[in-house]
Amino acid sequence: MENNNQIQDINVLIKRRYEELDELKKLGVQPFAYSYDVNSNSAEIKETFVEGEEKNVSIAGRIMAIRRMGKASFAHIQDFAGKIQIYLRKDDVGAEYDAFKLMDIGDIVGVSGFVFKTKTGETSIHTKSITLLSKSLRPIPIAKEVVDEQGNKVIYDQFADKELRYRQRYVDLIVNPEIKDVFIKRSRIISTMRSILDEAGCLEVETPVLQPQYGGASARPFVTHHNTLDIPLYLRIAVELYLKRLIVGGFNGVYEISKNFRNEGMDKTHNPEFTLMEVYVCYKDYEWMMNFVENMISKIAQKVFGTMEFQFGEHKINFTPPWKRVSMVDAIKEKTGIDVLTASFEDLKAAAKKYGADVAGGESSGKLIDLIFEVTVQEELIQPTFVYEYPIETSPLAKKHRTKPGMVERFEGFVAGKEVCNAFSELNDPIDQRERFEEQVKAREKGDDEAQQMDEDFLRALEYGMPPTAGLGIGIDRLVMMLTNQVSIRDVLLFPQMKPEK
Repeated sequence: MENNNQIQDINVLIKRRYEELDELKKLGVQPFAYSYDVNSNSAEIKETFVEGEEKNVSIAGRIMAIRRMGKASFAHIQDFAGKIQIYLRKDDVGAEYDAFKLMDIGDIVGVSGFVFKTKTGETSIHTKSITLLSKSLRPIPIAKEVVDEQGNKVIYDQFADKELRYRQRYVDLIVNPEIKDVFIKRSRIISTMRSILDEAGCLEVETPVLQPQYGGASARPFVTHHNTLDIPLYLRIAVELYLKRLIVGGFNGVYEISKNFRNEGMDKTHNPEFTLMEVYVCYKDYEWMMNFVENMISKIAQKVFGTMEFQFGEHKINFTPPWKRVSMVDAIKEKTGIDVLTASFEDLKAAAKKYGADVAGGESSGKLIDLIFEVTVQEELIQPTFVYEYPIETSPLAKKHRTKPGMVERFEGFVAGKEVCNAFSELNDPIDQRERFEEQVKAREKGDDEAQQMDEDFLRALEYGMPPTAGLGIGIDRLVMMLTNQVSIRDVLLFPQMKPEK
């Protein structure tokens, strides 16, 4: 946070800018304009300029540097596409030059003129008119680069404090414009995913954010209250149960790219508000969905980035299909020698403790198997890998495995030791589903506050008949992390959750 000296210095600069604002108004300058006609941008000007060709341009952007020299000045303007230098002479712009003297780094201006190259070869704009569009009343932190005696580049006054960058993302985007690329890529990842789902014949739909009963995942919800109805409502933790209601209603495939909310811990891969894509396709199963996932993600990688190979932290990740596939049972047996299908409850509990799992007590056999997998196998799944066949106790919405008792037809996709997707052959037997919900209710009564609730309306929907269906959820934030080499979820969220400032 800013210390007292920094605050005092900033207050002095802010006071000076308010004084400049008053001076500009006395000159008849409107310091907060309504509009400005723009016909180009910094990148386009640099890419298309041909020396000797007179080209008039009009751009707008933020002043990021100023070098004043009496009756002439240079400045750098930053727009969405990059930076470009402008050159101003009093003889060319007249009274506007007096206004320019009262402009600062951070001010947003409109500039019109012709393109030329300076003696040093820098493509620039010879300004014929400059218009103040928005006066910046608070100074922005500008990094200063200095080369020391050993030839090393040293950066001073850099806006690098992570907490400040997350809190003041608007400043972060101004002074660290390269981070915009992460969010541009994020947008393109989502739009490409949407087009793939549309082409597959799936319909994008919207389901309630405020729900009278939460479900579709094992998580603690955020709770609110509706005054008119006088009932508690919950921010959704997933959209699964609503989308499956639509499959019951006759849609062949539906998906939603949704904001979900879970009242849980925060770390490098968890934020209480996150983006999830869920899709449900009838007459398919989880094996079909494995092929669909690897093909979709590889298409996204190729279209948005032009490659299948990505650096993520210290790992080189290759998303080229087919991805490795391994059953959870075989993966644990290979690592520990334990056959979790035949091991007793006590053997599973002892193994979980032996390998360092956090065993709180009260876990089911299935939960212990899941814990053993997490501490012995998961972190070693670096290349894209599908792990399939999960314990029934940890998968209350998945269909029972057709040949392996105690397991369900479920897979999760892992990259660099992190889960990026979760999919089932969806449970469509209402009798079996009721029994699963009843087990969840018992778990909740024993203290598991993440266990799912009994959902009578969803059971009623299943009783009308739901066709065989494959379902999938992909964590958009984590996928973006993998594809843009960001190790913290906060670096792929424009506005991550933070404690309030004191």
